[in-house]
Amino acid sequence: MTTSPDVPNQGFRLSQLIYDTRYRSLTIQTITLILVLMGFGWLIDNTIQNLEVLGKDFNFSFLWNRAGYDVGQTLIPYTNDSTHARAALVGLFNTLWVSFLGCFAATVLGIFVGVLRLSHNWLIARIMTVFVEVFRNIPVLMWILISLAVLTEASPQPRDFKVNPETGVANAEMLLFDSVAITNRYTAVPSADFTRGFAPIETPLAPISVNFLICLGVVLASIWANKRLLAHATVIQETSGVRPVTWWKSALILFAPLVMVLYALGFDIHEPVLKGFNFTDGTNVSNALVALWLGLTLYTASYIAEIVRAGIMAVSKGQSEAASALGLRPNRTMKLVILPQALRVIVPPLISQYLNLTKNSSLAIAVGYADLRATLGGTTLNQTGRELESILLMMLIYLAISLTISGVMNLYNRSVKLKER
Repeated sequence: MTTSPDVPNQGFRLSQLIYDTRYRSLTIQTITLILVLMGFGWLIDNTIQNLEVLGKDFNFSFLWNRAGYDVGQTLIPYTNDSTHARAALVGLFNTLWVSFLGCFAATVLGIFVGVLRLSHNWLIARIMTVFVEVFRNIPVLMWILISLAVLTEASPQPRDFKVNPETGVANAEMLLFDSVAITNRYTAVPSADFTRGFAPIETPLAPISVNFLICLGVVLASIWANKRLLAHATVIQETSGVRPVTWWKSALILFAPLVMVLYALGFDIHEPVLKGFNFTDGTNVSNALVALWLGLTLYTASYIAEIVRAGIMAVSKGQSEAASALGLRPNRTMKLVILPQALRVIVPPLISQYLNLTKNSSLAIAVGYADLRATLGGTTLNQTGRELESILLMMLIYLAISLTISGVMNLYNRSVKLKER
């Protein structure tokens, strides 16, 4: 019996970096990384040379200089004596606020329209189709400007809400049980505060309401307790086959503690009251914010409606037929069977719409709303002449916001996706 001699080990050769599949991918990645770093190095060096030619340097010390300009709508304390960093922070909070309001309203409206587009009622389905096609096929900037034009040109003046002593009636009426007044300068809405409780905690960023934190903690605890109640009811149902009645217990757990805490803290709502030629006591929201929110909401809701419709249609018809065979009504079938399964299809494209709405909020400059683009990327940039620093910082902030939204939604997407066994 003969044996073949062992192949001698020739060791590592440089040619293996190209011809050996074990090293080729690593070689390509290394070369690509080196080229990318060289490109970034050339870009940075070219930028520094151009700045030196213009007599400029690269630093962010301008952020601590006095801003010297006013901001109309603010969520945190701000004066024209504040720094440019504080002004940028005001713009950031304004951007986050309108983005949150827009995402919430667009989601609610989009789900409503998307479900009604599948209605068996021909008229309702056609009306929802017209809504989607009209608002989706016109640029969002146009809707923002149209909303502002309607608010400023077609709305009454604040003095029109005053009762005429001769006729005994006013030329304009307030909405929602005389709690909201839409005028050509602002929208007056109720405000809320606490007459008792704890003093706010002063921080360099903004005062923190201890009463609000207490209410938030009660709400979170109530939600947790309600989940435990529903989980216990599910266990009983699985063991006995009969699910106990829990709706009144859930209502009591969710609302009773909050109502008691609000009463103890002296929660009070102040409705806007016309005094002279302006509304007081409530909160006057600028029409720029309302127009921006309305335009972003209507535009994004038309896309979300199509996402919801596609998600519902992706669920097999056998699911609804099985639910009907079990005696479930159509509305409960949609709520308990169809929508939970459709979420697996709806959530991924929904993330993109939230990101688009957040970035589209930078169009606020068209209506004069002081967002991040208007403060840091507008007035601050023009006053300081720090174009590169302002634009770079603004890009990084928008990137951080987008990555945060994407990360949170991806976590939710993983929680609702189909678990493989």
